Amino acid sequence: MALTNEDLLAISQLLDAKLDAKFQSELQPIRDDIRDIKLDIENDIKPKLRLLAENYVPAAKRYEKAVPRMEAMEADINIMKKVIHEHSQKFQILGV
Repeated sequence: MALTNEDLLAISQLLDAKLDAKFQSELQPIRDDIRDIKLDIENDIKPKLRLLAENYVPAAKRYEKAVPRMEAMEADINIMKKVIHEHSQKFQILGV
């Protein structure tokens, strides 16, 4: 018994329908996982990132403004260290 093109087409359509149903049922857990991940990102991760950025930016700007002041204080401290060291040496010479 030879199969006609119509028979082969009908068999192909049946197989496609069965495969499609099988893939749909196997893909559903993956779709559910993706939906859960999207919900986690939207409800948990994005708000935390937004809060982190809201707090980071002002702190970074304050730090950026403070850098020259800190550098000036560091230079002043280094000068004071040198002066204190020189004075200590002079005091030792004087025996004080």
